Amino acid sequence: MATIDQYETGSTHFLLGNEAIARGALESGVNFVTGYPGTPSSEIVATLAQVAAEGRLHVEWSTNELAAVEGAGAAATAGLRSLSAMKNAGLSVALDFLTHFAYTGLGNRDGAMVTVVCDDPHGHSSGDETDSRWLARFASTPMLEPLTCQQALDLVKYAFDLSERHGQLIFYRGYTRLCHSSSPVTMGRTRRKQNQLYSDTSISLNPYLAITKHTALSEKLDKIRREFEACPFNSYEGPEKPDLIIVCSGAGYLCAHEAAELLGLQDLIGFVKLVTLWPFPSKFVRKHLKKAGKVLVVEEVDSFVESLVKESILDGGMSGIKIYGQGSGHLPLVGEIAPDPVARALADITGIPYESFSQDYRDIIEKDLNPLIINRGLTWCAGCPHRASFWALDKAVKADGRDAYVTGEIGCSTLDVFPEGKEQIKLLHSMGSGTGSAAGLGQLEPFKYLQPVIAVCGDSSFFHSSVPRLINAVYNNSKMLQIILDNSATAMTGFQAHPGTGKNALGDEAPRMDIAEICRSLGCQVTVADPFEIKASVRTIRNLLKREGVQVLIMHRSCEIVRMKAEKTHPFDIEIDELACKGEECAICSSSFRCPAIFQNPVTGKAGLKHELCAGCGVCADICPFKAIIKKKDVRR
Repeated sequence: MATIDQYETGSTHFLLGNEAIARGALESGVNFVTGYPGTPSSEIVATLAQVAAEGRLHVEWSTNELAAVEGAGAAATAGLRSLSAMKNAGLSVALDFLTHFAYTGLGNRDGAMVTVVCDDPHGHSSGDETDSRWLARFASTPMLEPLTCQQALDLVKYAFDLSERHGQLIFYRGYTRLCHSSSPVTMGRTRRKQNQLYSDTSISLNPYLAITKHTALSEKLDKIRREFEACPFNSYEGPEKPDLIIVCSGAGYLCAHEAAELLGLQDLIGFVKLVTLWPFPSKFVRKHLKKAGKVLVVEEVDSFVESLVKESILDGGMSGIKIYGQGSGHLPLVGEIAPDPVARALADITGIPYESFSQDYRDIIEKDLNPLIINRGLTWCAGCPHRASFWALDKAVKADGRDAYVTGEIGCSTLDVFPEGKEQIKLLHSMGSGTGSAAGLGQLEPFKYLQPVIAVCGDSSFFHSSVPRLINAVYNNSKMLQIILDNSATAMTGFQAHPGTGKNALGDEAPRMDIAEICRSLGCQVTVADPFEIKASVRTIRNLLKREGVQVLIMHRSCEIVRMKAEKTHPFDIEIDELACKGEECAICSSSFRCPAIFQNPVTGKAGLKHELCAGCGVCADICPFKAIIKKKDVRR
């Protein structure tokens, strides 16, 4: 199968939005690529890693987003074209460096740097749907946002050229419906931009004195603003004298276009399509808003463009223009934008009748289809070691009897919060925050806080940001138990490598960082357990909760998908003895343990097994109180 760089110039291929971004980077002559996996951004680095195997460019999965942008920034100052990719939450991690980097500039006339930040409106795979566009303004950094997959490719090339011309970092905003949509994309010519590298020792790249650097940056941003006023990626589409103008960015354009067609307004409405979001091209916008007295702003998630449109109208002394959008209550304040809410907004503004779904259609959904829909919820895969780890944790906490408080963070362990009313993690925010929060709680004994404190993190999260928090816990003599769920993969985002896997982004051998040795080097007492050994794990957790200081328990068992790929067989063949099974009277296996391979048979009332889903881990047999589940050594090969 051809890699992204093997597509011929002028050929058209069906690409994922993230693949289009990756191809655009290759057509820009990118040399140095970094990132940390996070949906919806992960495929960008993964796609470029396939090309890096040929020695064409450097690609790495960095320990976290801060390390990623620092490495990419350094490469840009040495004269390379660098790209760093992350999701919206990762930008918060990277900002400490990027806000200073904006002040210093690249310091090299040949270098360029683009940071791709992929937002997740509606929080499909995130704990938030924060809008990164505000952070571009906060960081005094230009931001671009494509409207389509084809433009996703073309705009990357513009972003790199813009960065090189102005010696400045550029933000490039992706979003879920672009990153994970697919459409035909026409290829340009790939290039290799390799200059003689050098770090200019005649200049000093630092943000001091800040007021001087900030002044210079403001002047540079003003130049970029003037360029954006004439940027060909910003455009107007529609009649010369439209009844209404829709100002749109990102996913807003396609949604608005479809909504206009639903109402038969496509020939009466004008579309101002914005790609350069910051610095905002106010003159370009005012030029087209003069064509109509009514304006609807369509974007996601926040009213970023809407605020800037209002600001532009006010600054331009324009009056008599009515602005509709989130501020007027016509569009939702949260979630993804879609054609239906835009159509409802247009119907209200224009007075055209519109009904999303007829009552007959609603009746069919309610009476005929809803009963057939099975709510599978969110849960771990069959055979996932995390299910066993949390089962053991639950039993240990209950047996301890002191109402232990469990903190956590983003990753596969997050799925613990979704079982209805049975979750153990009670405090969960960002990566590393579980450890940091537990470190704080573990110092509250002088204030009569007597509950044991337990932090849970994954192995990739441990390297990402838990280590500094663990150091803080040891340094400040916190009393806590840190549980590290080591499943040998960054499983939540697609099994990317991390420092504990012994592989790099290209799949090559790399130094393997030993989590246990790292923790011991920090002064922690470390215990390693197998989560599939349920009884032993329960005893271990109970014993560790009685100890002083920072205790670390590593629950080590490979992710089932990783294990199956390597071993290609089941550990056990599972059978259910219906005579011994108590069915709904017990239901521990299906209702409490919640393995997706086990269900309650509506005919017999007994537990049933979906053999096609069963991983054969055998944990269900260990927890069955009536020994109705039997595990036999699997002899299939």
